[in-house]
Amino acid sequence: MTKSELLGKLAEDTGLKKKDVDNVMQALRSTIYKTLKTEHKIKLDGLGVFQLKDRKARQARNPRTGEMVNVPAKKVVKFRVLKDLKEAVLS
Repeated sequence: MTKSELLGKLAEDTGLKKKDVDNVMQALRSTIYKTLKTEHKIKLDGLGVFQLKDRKARQARNPRTGEMVNVPAKKVVKFRVLKDLKEAVLS
């Protein structure tokens, strides 16, 4: 499903205009970005949890040359699906 298709479906289901749904989606995205920077975790009931985690420094192998390279530590965003969603989709 593309973003346009999702906006159309949400507009149809809610009775809102597609532009209004797009504005809500942009506000949600912006809020998630800002909250992850400050609080490092967001739980969306029925969907999952966005979490900012630290990834340790490590060594990896360059697949072209086989040479070992150092990969620095960094922060990454993880998304963990909640059990209810997983069961609803996979059953």
